[in-house]
Amino acid sequence: MSPARTARPSATTGAADTRLPDFPWDSLTGAAARAGAHPDGIVDLSVGTPVDPVPSPIRAALSGPAAAAPGYPTTWGTAGLREAVVAAMHRRFGVPGLDPDAVLPTIGSKELVAWLPTLLGLGPGDVVALPELAYPTYEVGARLAGADHLRTDSLPAEAVAAGPVRLVWLNSPSNPTGRVTPAAQLRELVDRARERGAVVASDECYLSLSDPEAGAVSVLHESVCGGDVTGLLAVHSLSKTSNLAGYRAGFVAGDPGLVARMLTVRKHAGMMVPFPVQAAMEAALRDDEHVRAQWARYRARRAALAGALTGFGLRIEHSAAGLYLWATADEHCRITVDRLAARGLLVAPGEFYGPAGALHVRVAATATDERVAAAVARLRRA
Repeated sequence: MSPARTARPSATTGAADTRLPDFPWDSLTGAAARAGAHPDGIVDLSVGTPVDPVPSPIRAALSGPAAAAPGYPTTWGTAGLREAVVAAMHRRFGVPGLDPDAVLPTIGSKELVAWLPTLLGLGPGDVVALPELAYPTYEVGARLAGADHLRTDSLPAEAVAAGPVRLVWLNSPSNPTGRVTPAAQLRELVDRARERGAVVASDECYLSLSDPEAGAVSVLHESVCGGDVTGLLAVHSLSKTSNLAGYRAGFVAGDPGLVARMLTVRKHAGMMVPFPVQAAMEAALRDDEHVRAQWARYRARRAALAGALTGFGLRIEHSAAGLYLWATADEHCRITVDRLAARGLLVAPGEFYGPAGALHVRVAATATDERVAAAVARLRRA
């Protein structure tokens, strides 16, 4: 974590500006074509989309009795689903005593990330703080609300010239770097945010994909929040841990007052998770074995790719947990992208995640074992 410093908002200060940036992956068309021209086909390591099967108990729940429900689902979700979230947060992450009423299912986690500033009532004159290297949708969410955004890994103690920081995004394990922020540093950020009355939203989509020794913890863990979830929201996705990206299955939990505010807006907007998906989510949350098995797959793929990339001349940085390897050849990221594309591998330029990523690429472990083996063989022949 970088030392505290004054940082300027990256977006236009003042008037609302919801103009959105170009979708980053659209700029990879040329590199994708070059990688696809490889005689053995492309190995796409650019996007963190699951490729492994959905576990059979989850598929069975999706097509079970809930599939025949003719009425509208409730925005709040079923009691069974919310209770399953509470139990899973306790078992998997050591977060006891969550209120089931402070759990809200979401249509995947990306829509929640994109709309959270709006759901919380942010607008022009407000500031959203996000990591220097960050999932692009954090910035998109600020823009949709007409708020400004600030890239910094350590909230400045002084006020931000553009306006009050109303929302702080945390992300550990990180996308794109795989970096784990220790509990003590998370607590420092939470304390600082609370001093200025800001909401803290912790994107914990990769928390299950972390070995215990990495030290990754939820923002709702006592070591971070002191047992007080006021002003805190933990955002979770089942896309990576349970291969449910196609189901659009996620949830947010934390401060009951904040969840109630979001629930009211989402009711008006009709933002509801379908009943069959809720049933599948409940089944996934009540079973931990498939999560451990999936993480073992990703861990093996990451290890194989890390060794091959290092042999190819790249240096792996951070990458302690999650799905990604953060790699650099100390050259502009687009040069590295092109060099790998010439060998049939497609990776994401680090600049997608902020200017600080200009010398790095993000390599996803979300390819089949066969495709990962092909990537390793190509890198070793180079």
